[in-house]
Order: sequence, then C-alpha cells, then structure tokens
Amino acid sequence: MTEGGLFITFEGTDGSGKTTQLRRLGERLRAAGLPVLETVEPGGTPIGQQIRRILLDNANQELDRRAEMLLYFASRAQNVHQWILPHLAKGGVVLCDRFTDSTLAYQGGGRGLGDETVLTLHRIACGTLQPDITIYLDIDLEAGLARAKAGRDKLDRMDAQSLEFHRSVRATYLRLAAAEPARFRVIDAAPAADIVEQAIWSVIEPALETAHVR
Repeated sequence: MTEGGLFITFEGTDGSGKTTQLRRLGERLRAAGLPVLETVEPGGTPIGQQIRRILLDNANQELDRRAEMLLYFASRAQNVHQWILPHLAKGGVVLCDRFTDSTLAYQGGGRGLGDETVLTLHRIACGTLQPDITIYLDIDLEAGLARAKAGRDKLDRMDAQSLEFHRSVRATYLRLAAAEPARFRVIDAAPAADIVEQAIWSVIEPALETAHVR
C-alpha cells in the first residue's frame, strides 16, 4: 500500500480494453476534482518512450528474454522515480497502464523467467512501491487478440507472440489474482465498454473514501 495518494494499475492481455478503461476512469476522477496522473508501462516518461520503441519494434525479434525484462524495468524505474512517487507524495491518484504484474505475467510466465527474478528486479527498480488496487480485465484470448488486431495497422512485437505464449500470460495473471484477492479485482472485459466502466467504478468509488487523496 502507498502511504499517500492512491496507486491504481490496469492489467490484462492484449485486446482487453484496459487502456480505454483507464482513460475513462481518469476522466471520471478529474470530473470529481481529483488530481490524476495517467501513465503507461513501458513508456510514461520521455526516456521510457525511447525504451518502449525498442521493446515493441517487430524488427527486434532477436531481443533476448533477459534483456527484454531489464528494459522493462529500466523504463519502470524512470517512471516510478520521475513521475509516480512524486505524484503520490502530493496525495494524487496515479493510473498506470501495466506495472510489475505485467512483467510477472509476460516475462515471468510467458518467457519462463519465474516470479523470483522479476520480484528481485522490482525491489531494485521500484523499492517497496506496490499498487493499492489492480484492475485485471479478463477476456477470452482469441477474442482479445482479434480485438487488438482489428484496432491496429500492424502487430507489435508482443502481439506477434504465439497463442501458447499468451495462454501462459493469462494463466499467470489468474494465479496472481487468486494469490492477492485484496489487491486484485478481476473484471469481465467481454461486455460493452459502459458496463465494464461501471464495474470498475464500483471498485474504485469505495476505495476513494478511505484513501489519502487530496
């Protein structure tokens, strides 16, 4: 838990709609007069955006899985210390599109690097920072990938991974959610966006009443 502010992360496999739902929640919180920072992993900061281009470029198929994981954490460390922690210290709300749970799912599970390696790097890059709430948008893999492909001109490097890879990612997410029910909220991402938005708000609204947000 964070000592100040409220740190909310959005997780999900490709095509789950997490980016859309993060933006909708941000709009709703701002309308309520709350200070909101929206950010993304990898990316967020200008330095992180440069790292993101390397990670998602389809031309970089030879990128080693360990190098891949270290690049994700390089972007995350910059984001945490440049933007996320300062905003939380002021009592703001941070909405982050992916965080370390993504690395546990994609690199720990999908790439087979395991939880402990990921968590060790998290402690180095992020210290003790953990999300207060993690919204996991769950969707059938085939439906999600079809939705992701329909919205893009071309696939990025992670979209282009095998279906078996994506199955491992989803299985890891569900395992993480089951292990931390107090933090994770599993939301069915299949219904219309308005329905998903309301399900997310039913989680966030009561949390705002007890959070140190100002």
